[in-house]
Amino acid sequence: MKKTAFLASTAAAALIALTGCGTNPSSQQIGTGAGAVLGGVAGNAVFGGAVGTVGGAAAGALIGNEVGRRQDNR
Repeated sequence: MKKTAFLASTAAAALIALTGCGTNPSSQQIGTGAGAVLGGVAGNAVFGGAVGTVGGAAAGALIGNEVGRRQDNR
């Protein structure tokens, strides 16, 4: 059961990622994605577990979104 759930979530993530490739992303979109990934990794390393990963990803996405927005407005 775990293997099936992992494969399904991986396929869903790939579908979502590829859907965004229709147009060139803005700096804000790139910042949000990169911030979420880096925040998730940092949150997992510092706090461990799913809660740390999700919390770090959310915080990283917010920070990355703001940094990207500022670059788009230059």
